[in-house]
Amino acid sequence: MTYRLFEGKDHASSYWKFRISPSDNLIQQVLDFLEKHKGHPFELAVDVGCGSGQGTVLLAKHFASMVATDVSPAQVEMALQHSKEPNITYKQCVAEELPLADSSVDLVTAMSAFHWFDRPRFLQEAHRVLKPRGCMALLNYTMEMELSYPDCCSQTLNQICQEFYAALVPYRSAHLGSNSIELYREAYKSLPYPDKEWHECVRVKRLMPLSSFMGFVESFSSYQTLVREDLQKATALSQDISHRLMSVMKVSSAETEVEVSVRYYYLLACKPEEA
Repeated sequence: MTYRLFEGKDHASSYWKFRISPSDNLIQQVLDFLEKHKGHPFELAVDVGCGSGQGTVLLAKHFASMVATDVSPAQVEMALQHSKEPNITYKQCVAEELPLADSSVDLVTAMSAFHWFDRPRFLQEAHRVLKPRGCMALLNYTMEMELSYPDCCSQTLNQICQEFYAALVPYRSAHLGSNSIELYREAYKSLPYPDKEWHECVRVKRLMPLSSFMGFVESFSSYQTLVREDLQKATALSQDISHRLMSVMKVSSAETEVEVSVRYYYLLACKPEEA
């Protein structure tokens, strides 16, 4: 079944403000795989579960046309507000019923979204819309981000972060299991495509204010579930973690920049010529 979260306007706004997009290097890995197995021209790509569109705009410049879909009207509205690229069309629809013709798409992507889909149905739908030799890229990152700050003990910083993540585990959606990476590994193993690749432990590092790191974690579904259940508890948890991190960093402003290291994993697959 499909899980519908992240649909409120406030949550869509936090997605745009705080969610990171894949690095240029990760996007290039996807494009290199597509070029190797299908080749140019890159005519049409579809980004499924596009959210507020950060990843969509990175891909769009490499394709003649780009379709980005999301089940949430608020997310699509947010993406439209911030994206003016003329070759992108945004559509509200479920991931398992794409408004695209059979064998029409060069690349299907889902960036930090596949785990919310009805996964078997989505994989069937991606197979339907992909051209022969068209490719699929499913990307995600782990929740366990790591911080570093000059002249500061990273181990102490990240112990506090681990306490933050652990406090949110009881509010994690049960269907995700203990770690979403297993859902992607399962999808990789289940795909009957001869040409496919699995990658993990790919680090992407970004500088951002500590407040943005906190906002990033607060945009996760587990934190949002805690907010709905007990707003006071969620706020107190976030404030405590922020204050403790600033104390270790010996700073007084949450706008102080920290380096955030995010661990990505992803699968790449090519639809066979005859399938």
